[in-house]
Amino acid sequence: MTTVTSYNPARPAEVLGEFPAADAAAVDRAVAAAAEAQRSWAKVPVPLRADIVAEAGRLLAERKDELATLVSREAGKVLVEGGGEVQEAIDMAAFVAGQGRSAMGQVVPSELRDKMAYTTRIPVGVVGMITPWNFPMAIPSWKCFPALLAGNGIVIKPSELAPVCGEAFVDVLAESGVPDGLIQVVHGAGDVGAALTTHPGIGAVSFTGSVPTGRKVAAAAMETGPRVVSLELGGKNAMIVLDDADLELATDGALFGAFGTSGQRCTSTSRVLVQRGVAAELVERVATRAAELTLGDPTDPTVDVGPIITRQSAERIAGMLDHAVGEGASVAGDSGICEVEGCDGGAFFHPTVLTGVRPEHRLAREEAFGPLLSVIEVDSDDEAVDVVNQVEYGLSAAVYTQDVNRALRAVDGIDTGICYVNAPTIGAEIPLPFGGTKHTGNGFREAGARGIEQFSQVKSVYIDYSGRLQRAQIDTE
Repeated sequence: MTTVTSYNPARPAEVLGEFPAADAAAVDRAVAAAAEAQRSWAKVPVPLRADIVAEAGRLLAERKDELATLVSREAGKVLVEGGGEVQEAIDMAAFVAGQGRSAMGQVVPSELRDKMAYTTRIPVGVVGMITPWNFPMAIPSWKCFPALLAGNGIVIKPSELAPVCGEAFVDVLAESGVPDGLIQVVHGAGDVGAALTTHPGIGAVSFTGSVPTGRKVAAAAMETGPRVVSLELGGKNAMIVLDDADLELATDGALFGAFGTSGQRCTSTSRVLVQRGVAAELVERVATRAAELTLGDPTDPTVDVGPIITRQSAERIAGMLDHAVGEGASVAGDSGICEVEGCDGGAFFHPTVLTGVRPEHRLAREEAFGPLLSVIEVDSDDEAVDVVNQVEYGLSAAVYTQDVNRALRAVDGIDTGICYVNAPTIGAEIPLPFGGTKHTGNGFREAGARGIEQFSQVKSVYIDYSGRLQRAQIDTE
C-alpha cells in the first residue's frame, strides 16, 4: 500500500505520521459518503450548524498549545507563529458562527403588486478542498467553517507535507458534532488532487497553492463539468518605504514580513521599494537585524526562524539567489543554506537581504517562497507604485510613510487585493476578505462576509400572492 509520510522539517529523520494514500476508488468512496451525509445536513437550520462551528472553535481554544506545537513540528513554524495560526482558526470559527444568525440574502421591492422578491443561499453539495502545508490549520478553517455553515459536505486533501495537522483539524470538527461522514479526508499528491477536482460528484473546488498548479486545477475542473472553482495562488508582495517613513518601524515590518515563517507565506514581503535618500540606512538596519535572528528548532521559544519545509525547496531558493547575484544583485550579510546544531538534516536558510535588484530581474518578478528580500531603489512615490504593479501577482502590498496624503494616493494606485499602511504585507484579519488580483486568484475571496460565496449559490425567489397572473416588465398597473 502506498503511504503518505509526514516528517519534521527540522529533523527529517523524525516521522510524525503515516497515512494510506488514496486512489481514484478511495476518492469515489469519500465523495459518495460526504454526499450521503450532506443530504441531511442541508436540512439542519443554519443557526444550529453555526453552533457546531462555534463548538469547534471552543475545542481549538482548549487545545491551542498542543496544536500550536504540532504546527511547529510539522510545518516548521516557530511556536509563536504556530499559536497564531491556531488562534486564526479559533477566530474564524467565531466569525463564521456569528454569520449563522445574520442575513444571507436580500429582499428587494417587486415592480408588481402583491409580490415578494428576495434571494437566499443554497449549498453546492460536496466541496473538494486542497490545502497547503504552510497554514495547515488556518486555511482549512477558512474553507471548512463557511462550507459547513452553507450546508455542504466536504472532501479535503491536506498537503502531503502536513497531513498530521490536517487530520488533527478534522478530528476537532468530528468531536464538535459534525455528522459522521460529512467530512472526508483523502491523502496523496497531485494525482489524488486531480481525481478530487474532476470528480462528477464535486460541486465546488477550493484550492490554495501555486499559480501553475492552480491553473491546471481550474482547467481540469471546468473541462469535466460546471462547478464553482475558487483559487488562492501566489504573491510577489512589495513594501514601499518612502523618504519620510519611520525607519525603525519599517525595519520591524521588513523583518517580520520577509522572514516570518522563513518567507514561506503567499503574503511574505519579498520586495522592498525604498526611496534612494533613505535606502542605505534602511538596508543597514534590516541586514544588521537579520544577522541577529536565531535559526533552529521551531519548538524552541528562543528561536526566531525555523526550517525550509524540504531540502528540495531550500535548493530551489538557493538557485534563485545564485541567479540574482548573476544578474548583478549583491548580498548584504549572510545568505544560503546552513546547518543548525541539533537539527540534523534540516534545511535552514539564512534570512537574506539583496541590494542592487532591478524591477526586470527574475527575483523581482517571480515568487521565491523563501527568506529572500530584494531591495529596489526608486526615485518617487509614483515610480514605487508602478514597480509594485509590474508583476503578474496582486496579493498584498504595504506603504510606509508619515504623510496620510501620500499613503492614500499609494493605496489608490496599488493593484492588489490587500494593502497595508505602516504594517508589513502579512497579518490579514478575519473580518475582511482575503485574496488578490491578477494571477493571484480568480475573483473569489476567503474570510470575511464574502467567504461563504464560494461554497454556496444564490437562489432568487418570487412569491406572488395577488391571485392572478402578473407579468414582470409587462404588467405595470
